[in-house]
Amino acid sequence: MPGGRLTQQERQQIALGLADSLAYAEIARRIDRPTSTITREVMRNGGPTAYRADLAHRATERRSHRRRAAAPRGPAAPPLAHGRDAEAVREYEEMFTTVLMESGLPKMMSRVLGCLYTTDAGSLSASELAQRLQVSPASISKAITFLESQNLVRRQRDERRRERYVVDDELWYQAMIASARANAQLVEIARKGVGVLGSDTPAAARLENIARFLDFVSESLLRAAEQAREVLHTNPEPPSP
Repeated sequence: MPGGRLTQQERQQIALGLADSLAYAEIARRIDRPTSTITREVMRNGGPTAYRADLAHRATERRSHRRRAAAPRGPAAPPLAHGRDAEAVREYEEMFTTVLMESGLPKMMSRVLGCLYTTDAGSLSASELAQRLQVSPASISKAITFLESQNLVRRQRDERRRERYVVDDELWYQAMIASARANAQLVEIARKGVGVLGSDTPAAARLENIARFLDFVSESLLRAAEQAREVLHTNPEPPSP
């Protein structure tokens, strides 16, 4: 399987595959690349509907040039904790961000959430996030406000009264509960429509089916979240000596 950067010809094949509505896995198979490479390439260059091979190639060239220009000329950066490979960590962060974007999160919110989840502390200040992601504090503030509204991050003060943004295990449970509550609201509004449109009409039957489906999903989600909640608080076992 070839490695290295995508060529312009490969990007043109990606664009053709997207135009033919092929899945990322099929496009990856055709050009003998990992599916994650195709996913990351498309999502960082406009998404499946806006991807253009020539624009993506030029954008990659510009990013590569900026990285070379920004490379430190002084002493080498200190090694990462736990003997991690810096390039592998960077690639993983990009992949994690891409998956979050595919789940529906906007790009900046995905970058912030990915950055928080890949730190051992699980918390960073606004200035730390801005420095790590090379964006403005205003961008961080906007992203955090959105993520808070989705119950995906929370704020806390450290011992020096500085505000930090935290992702912890309980937030996943809270997000599941919020999703179930949102479904419950849809169930309620769908069943109101049944009465308005007439219970013996096709439109009402459609709404009733939606209500029944979401009702079942919400109940199952709540039950599963309660049963699995303790899994979120499992600590990793220390390595054997």
